[in-house]
Amino acid sequence: MDRWLQVKGETMRNLLPPFLLVASATALSQSAPPRFTMEWESLAAHMVRQLDLQPGERFVAVAHPGLFDELIPHLRYEVMRAGAVDLGVIDVLAEPVPADWSEDVLIQGAERARAALADVLGDVDASVMLPGTSPSHPAYAAIQDLLRSGHGRTVHFHWLQGGSAIPLPGQPLPPRHAIEATYQHALLEADYESLAAHQQRFVQAMRSGEVRVTNPAGTDIRFRIADRPVNIQNGDASADRADRGVVLVDREIELPAGAVRVAPLEQSVSGTVAFPPSQWSGRAVTGLKLEFEAGIVTAISAESGLDAVTAEMDAAGAAGRAFREFALGFNPLLAVPENSPWIPYYGYGAGVVRLSLGDNSELGGAVGGGYVRWNFFTDTTVTIDGQEWVRDGRLAR
Repeated sequence: MDRWLQVKGETMRNLLPPFLLVASATALSQSAPPRFTMEWESLAAHMVRQLDLQPGERFVAVAHPGLFDELIPHLRYEVMRAGAVDLGVIDVLAEPVPADWSEDVLIQGAERARAALADVLGDVDASVMLPGTSPSHPAYAAIQDLLRSGHGRTVHFHWLQGGSAIPLPGQPLPPRHAIEATYQHALLEADYESLAAHQQRFVQAMRSGEVRVTNPAGTDIRFRIADRPVNIQNGDASADRADRGVVLVDREIELPAGAVRVAPLEQSVSGTVAFPPSQWSGRAVTGLKLEFEAGIVTAISAESGLDAVTAEMDAAGAAGRAFREFALGFNPLLAVPENSPWIPYYGYGAGVVRLSLGDNSELGGAVGGGYVRWNFFTDTTVTIDGQEWVRDGRLAR
């Protein structure tokens, strides 16, 4: 599946990473657009390598019809090359479904399928969740049930689905091919050993100190993690890594990689989070500040849109006012670009911070309720006992 990139002089050229500029001067002079091609074989080989598939292990892919069809045969071939057992592909029900289909029929059908698939997939050792699949699909949900029971591992290959590319206020997202090129480069070219070592040093520092996050808008929040589980998304999807996992997300490995995630001790979370312009209940909100005590929102102020914030929180129940998660990105290949800035892949880029609200049970926290809201910050300073790890949105160590 080839995608074409029109390059129009230096202005456009400056917006793009060097690996996108693949046209020769002759081609440009002839007005032939340079081409960006998805490297299906390399992507497939890399996923299987990160899974560290062993001979005899059983593998299945879960896919959405019509999405990334070109990748699937290469993925299955690489599984066979590794000596593992290729069990094929489970297609989820294509969405959107026809408008006149009964919701009750779909819900009941999914429940029956989830229970049956848990039995069918009980011997699966490894899987890949391809774009367009989600826990709302019975095959995905059944695999998550197995992961929760301590069996198996999976690679999450969400790509652009689920809003993985996040625009910054006042900035448009780059075109699709530029986003895909960024992700592909980060997945194939990351220094995974260096990434993991940097993440581990940060986790060790968090264990013994107080984390403080500040930014120019007025964020100043502190917390501790003590012995809380820390999810390190370093790209390692091996059985050895999965079996050392503590929480669900330790068996769900993201590619591209890059974030450290933790649910802080709820009682330790106190201070202020000041938001950039954002949307709550589908409406614009500016100047929002949330005050926390013992992990719970105790005061809310905003320049505009305060009613939208309280409406979303009220609809979410207790989880809507609970601090969920701190996450910090470490992958330099997913960092926010200086020119035409945007946030790549869920904030997994170096220096990006997530201060989220809601249910943190998948991370080993004490908050349930189902509601989750991710909030991204690109201008924070993060210190542990006064030692800087992030300065103004850039890794400092």
